[in-house]
Amino acid sequence: MGNVHKVAIATDCRDLHFVNVSTASVFEDVHLFGFRSVPTALCYWHDVQCPERSPLLLLGDEKGGVHLMWFLNPSKGFFKSSSKKPNSPHRIFFPDLGEHSTLVSYRHIPSIHQEPINRVMFEPSANVIMTSSESDTTSVVFLSVTLKREPYIWKMNQGAKCFDYNESLQLMVTGGCDRAVRLWTRFVTTRPVATLLGHHATILDVAIYQPVEQIFSYSRDAELKVWDISTHHCLKTVHLHFPCLQPGRIPEHGNFPFLLLSPPLPEETQPHLVVGCKDYLALLSLAETRRGGGGWLTEGDAGIGPEIQSGTALSCALYNPTLRQVVTGHADSSVSLWDVETGRRGLQILNAHGEDELLCMTLDSSHRRLITGARNGTIKVWNLLNGLNLHKLEPVTNSEVTRLTCLHDNKLLAVGWSQQIAQYDIAAAKDLYVRADMSWKSGGVHKSDILAVCHCSTLGVVATASHDGEVIIWRLETQGPLLHLQGEAQAGLCDSVPPVDSLLFLQHRAGNRKLRNRGVLVSSQAGCLSFWSVTGQTQTYGQFYAPEQPGVRVLSLSSDQPKNTILVSGDTAGWLQIWDISHYALDIQHETVCERPTLLQCWKAHKRELVSVEVLEVADRLFVLTASADGSAGLWTKDGDHVGSFGREVMWNITDAATYRTETQDNLREDADEERTESDSVGPDKVKGRAHDLSSSQTSQEKCSPQASCSSPAENDHEQPQQPMYLCDDLCQTVASCRERRRLFDDSDHSNHC
Repeated sequence: MGNVHKVAIATDCRDLHFVNVSTASVFEDVHLFGFRSVPTALCYWHDVQCPERSPLLLLGDEKGGVHLMWFLNPSKGFFKSSSKKPNSPHRIFFPDLGEHSTLVSYRHIPSIHQEPINRVMFEPSANVIMTSSESDTTSVVFLSVTLKREPYIWKMNQGAKCFDYNESLQLMVTGGCDRAVRLWTRFVTTRPVATLLGHHATILDVAIYQPVEQIFSYSRDAELKVWDISTHHCLKTVHLHFPCLQPGRIPEHGNFPFLLLSPPLPEETQPHLVVGCKDYLALLSLAETRRGGGGWLTEGDAGIGPEIQSGTALSCALYNPTLRQVVTGHADSSVSLWDVETGRRGLQILNAHGEDELLCMTLDSSHRRLITGARNGTIKVWNLLNGLNLHKLEPVTNSEVTRLTCLHDNKLLAVGWSQQIAQYDIAAAKDLYVRADMSWKSGGVHKSDILAVCHCSTLGVVATASHDGEVIIWRLETQGPLLHLQGEAQAGLCDSVPPVDSLLFLQHRAGNRKLRNRGVLVSSQAGCLSFWSVTGQTQTYGQFYAPEQPGVRVLSLSSDQPKNTILVSGDTAGWLQIWDISHYALDIQHETVCERPTLLQCWKAHKRELVSVEVLEVADRLFVLTASADGSAGLWTKDGDHVGSFGREVMWNITDAATYRTETQDNLREDADEERTESDSVGPDKVKGRAHDLSSSQTSQEKCSPQASCSSPAENDHEQPQQPMYLCDDLCQTVASCRERRRLFDDSDHSNHC
């Protein structure tokens, strides 16, 4: 009731409450009680252009009747004032309403419907009351207030659960239990103009959005559809994942889940659609003008927009094989879930860590929960089925959580700028807040920030790597350090070695008794990939420089874990390489193998650095998931064919190669060719160790260039084998950039800096 700043609330106690919202202290003004039947629908109308006209309040009731109240002088009040108790509403018995006839005029029209009225509207230009019910014989009724004209009656099987009407379009839209959206003209009651099918549950509400000539319909399964009025096509389907939704249970909705705020609106007020489910509201921003098919959402709506926003960088991504979903983590602290088979977006979590950047993610052992870590040290556990925040884990410090890994018994390990290993028991946690278990003997072991962690349950070990280049193997049983695979800086280069960017255990090798003493751990350091053994004779079994160009780092590694036949690496130049490691780093030799494995495929996947790569198996085929700081996430076949990018309008069918996207791959190939041309123009004396051309034979393996040359490990020195040599200029640049990052972002009191 905007003109008087009141809210009318009807209850099943046969009463009506008028709440004053004109001030910050909201209070109940009038309590009208003693109706003969329960009010089930409300409508309020006032003339914005002519405020002196009497506003009208309409109430539909459970007996199919309509109550009309004209407020004759709203500036003086709706009802006569009387003495009342302080801080209590003015109580009025409904049969005594005649005593207030100078301020309110009342009229009752009974038995318009045989069922309770679920919607009531008023059309002032024609002075018509519009009502609906779930009655087969009186589904929708248009009735003149004067009762001098015959009513228009629409009859529908199972009645109408909701309707909306637009006078300028002369269009009525209905929805009901038969899951069909029907369009009707104003004066034809016998047959609809169109029947729109697609919902899979009872339609709870419909709304006509005239500015773009579209219709919104919402069903009981929390599915919102957008329809074009002229073409009758479904432009968009949005699944609203309210936190209260539970699989196998019917969501709880009120009688009026829609609130459409459409023009004209006050200045600086954007049109919105508000959808309610139990105790939750979804706020959807709407466009004020048509921008083409499906363009009804404003660009600022990150919740269900047409694609991943280009300005939002990705920080991580992973694949959930149980739910067959891809999960992407964004720098704006949002999380999105995508159907890997089609690319369609599912659940989305906004502001997961407030305004702090989300840095890392992992799954629990059941793959039903997602754990996220942020720049401010906070860690949260989420239900992947409904997006509910299950737990908040106690932060060790207020500094970055760089990596998370979950053990088989749902013990979570978190590492970061605290330089320690924090453990959390999320298996049986029932409280929202879970305390950190600092039982790991990690205090003072790492002298710099921990950047990577991974575990191998078969060997019972955990590997961590820090910014100063040190890799430490820990025993799960004792929670103490077992091996130091990499140690002090090399003399004659810089004052520090480059950081270790990524770690990966080859689980198949670790589970094979014949192979577990070979190269089972892969580390990435300044673009050089090292294969380490962590049992038996501890040494590097293989080492090579992976990127296409010099001075590039590899930020992410992955392998087909059931077999470990391939290794996928993604670098800071946006290139992705697939290596054949089926026989690599398996032979015991006196010197470290410095030859590259066979390069199976190599292509430029993104324009900026790859922050995540993962090998996944879908429909008995291997695919590669990539996520980049350029804000895009893609899916590729292992042969380099581009399946598609998550968040695009065009979906795909992962079992049908004809639906794969090729234009993006062609564009990236053009960029890659330009990069190759620029690199070639530098000259062979300045660029060494580049990956060999894929068009040439790949049977011969190239030796590591001086950029990543290798020497044999020190004999009988299992804890600190000799380091690979790195180009000093690139190394110093990497270390300097990290120093600057620590200077800008570090808010913890660390005694040791890079």
